[in-house]
Amino acid sequence: MSNEKKLLLGAAKPSGLLGLVSIALFTALHGKSGFLGSLLAQVVVVIYLIVHIGVSKLSVNLDPLSTMAVALASYFIKFFALGFALWLITAHTARDVIDRTSFGISALVVTFTWLGGEIASYLKLKTHLPLPPKN
Repeated sequence: MSNEKKLLLGAAKPSGLLGLVSIALFTALHGKSGFLGSLLAQVVVVIYLIVHIGVSKLSVNLDPLSTMAVALASYFIKFFALGFALWLITAHTARDVIDRTSFGISALVVTFTWLGGEIASYLKLKTHLPLPPKN
């Protein structure tokens, strides 16, 4: 199994679980608008974070300068795409259709859970970095 797949699974499992809990909670609290807000947050965050793992897989064999260029380009593209998605949500949906609080809290919960799972998975990989020779 590739490192990227291990990172993806290590992040997706806890995020999916807490995502389902957040969907259930906000559905109970706010009804259909809470459900839609929380579900939309899950989709936006997961797509955003999966793209990050995909970019790391694509740049695995690139030299460091090209890797940095690809990483920065992906960050800027994701930043503007996320801003555009948030603008679409706020400008073209009513608050009674998509609950903003449900969206925001669910997005934060899934993001932090994903990053925690990814960090835990990375620490389990035990990748070795080349060290400079001792003089």
